[in-house]
Amino acid sequence: MLAGKRVLLIIGGGIAAYKALELIRGLRKAGASVVPVLTRAGAEFVTPMSVAALAAAKVHTDLFDLTDEAEMGHIQLSRAADLLVVAPATADLMAKMAQGRADDLASTLLLATDKRVLVAPAMNVRMWQHPATRRNLAVLRGDGVLVVGPDDGEMACGEYGPGRMAEPAAVLAAIGAAFGGGPLAGRHVLVTSGPTHEPIDPVRYIANRSSGAQGSALAAAVRDLGARVTFVTGPAAVPPPQGVDVVRVETAAEMLAAVQAALPADAAVMAAAVADWRVANRAGQKMKKDGSGKAPALEFAENPDILAWVAKARTGPGWWSALPPRRRMWWPMPRPSGRARAATGLWRMTYRPRRRSWAAQRMR
Repeated sequence: MLAGKRVLLIIGGGIAAYKALELIRGLRKAGASVVPVLTRAGAEFVTPMSVAALAAAKVHTDLFDLTDEAEMGHIQLSRAADLLVVAPATADLMAKMAQGRADDLASTLLLATDKRVLVAPAMNVRMWQHPATRRNLAVLRGDGVLVVGPDDGEMACGEYGPGRMAEPAAVLAAIGAAFGGGPLAGRHVLVTSGPTHEPIDPVRYIANRSSGAQGSALAAAVRDLGARVTFVTGPAAVPPPQGVDVVRVETAAEMLAAVQAALPADAAVMAAAVADWRVANRAGQKMKKDGSGKAPALEFAENPDILAWVAKARTGPGWWSALPPRRRMWWPMPRPSGRARAATGLWRMTYRPRRRSWAAQRMR
């Protein structure tokens, strides 16, 4: 899965830096080459000699290395890698990434790269739960940065809670998924998201308050599982995730056409808030007051039901009828039990044609 891959590993300054050594061993055992970058704080916890010995490569520490910088070394380092991994990712490193700062080699590489980035946060529980860290994490996720962990457990400081860096095996699995080696590798998943805008005239339109946040999160989750994602989105406030094929639409009719064009797909996740009605007598120019005090009469027509169309197409000729009858679809949903608390997660839904029902099973 990782054979021939080149991973640039940035080791931040924290007690969890020792886990980076085991991660290097795991990466090399899987066939990947490791280019290590050790921050100044990271060198207080693990030595450059230990990192170089395990990686069998030079350890990069200084932004202003004259030999490297004569050839724009920091640019070459960030572009030559297939994936950038920050482990451990301290609160300081995450803040620099979120703010776009570039005041040392690690932060400069992260800002100069055009490759995907995976971070494994590690910090004190209070630091992890601080509003500033939560804001930074949200910014990073919005930028398409992959996140693994942190785990709950006892801290080196004696406190207990979330903040422990994920174990090297978990980070290694996340790296494999980032390279398309996840459970949905080779699959094509269609995701719809956001609202639709139905024009009244060239200026006004009918809309709803959907932000597109759920659809973007779903698309990112499916992408991280290795699938190729076609993301059909209306005019949403939340930007689409990176690493997906984005198709932007405005109206329900445009969304239906985009969904039809995106097929065939192995699964469809319909998270868009599609308007039920559109204005049938749409004005060709801006509607103005005429002084009569009467509001203009709007005639409405029903919009196509995109989900119903996809479901109906399954029984008709074409791509959908060629799929196995127990085709599986995934989406976040409550645990199907009578428990009072609503735990959410990624569930596998399997259609049972004889019973005409769905069976739910938690995937992770």
